[in-house]
Amino acid sequence: MNYQVLIVDDHPLFRAALKGALASACTDCEFLEADSVPSLFDALEHQQNIDLVLLDLNLPGAHGFCVLAHLRGSRPELPVMVVSATDDPRTVRHALALGAQGFLSKSADAATIGRDVGAVLRGEPVSATALGASLEPEADEAMLDLAQRLAQLTAQQFRVFGMLCLGRVNKNIAYELEITEATVKAHMTSILRKLGAANRTQAVLLAGRLVLDPQQIRPPPEED
Repeated sequence: MNYQVLIVDDHPLFRAALKGALASACTDCEFLEADSVPSLFDALEHQQNIDLVLLDLNLPGAHGFCVLAHLRGSRPELPVMVVSATDDPRTVRHALALGAQGFLSKSADAATIGRDVGAVLRGEPVSATALGASLEPEADEAMLDLAQRLAQLTAQQFRVFGMLCLGRVNKNIAYELEITEATVKAHMTSILRKLGAANRTQAVLLAGRLVLDPQQIRPPPEED
């Protein structure tokens, strides 16, 4: 059986290193690559047979666990493994609680990477005890509730939401996504409704529950 594995990381050298680490352990794998949240969504839209996503937790625009929560809710049939240099027990447990099938530390050796990816592709459980995550996956109710809300966003709405979290105003979002401001406003209305947020600032503060670095979050100015 041939597997399609999508590697999502903004660093080309790490993508190449990860493919190299997996090459001997996954000889029947075809590797696809994405270097951003938009290219991740494009790959998922155009490649219908992806078997596993290896997702960099620090991918720009992912806002920590936000894109993981969105993927696990919108594509529950698609296994996702988190890949990160941030591998403390709390981060690992939260990733698993939010639906990741496994966690790969960027400091792991090639044998460990190959073993764990192979296990997920075969549908087997992956132990994270080596990373200090022997306790049950944990996430508070507020985090899990927010993850369920993020799962309701469409891919385009998540793009808009991600740019909102960077402090962009509607005009900038429209320009960067090559859509009209009216379309951005329509997306914004849906985003606020699905997240249960009263305004743009509240929506961004909600995202702060899922980021690794609170400095990533920049509350935007309110707009009409």
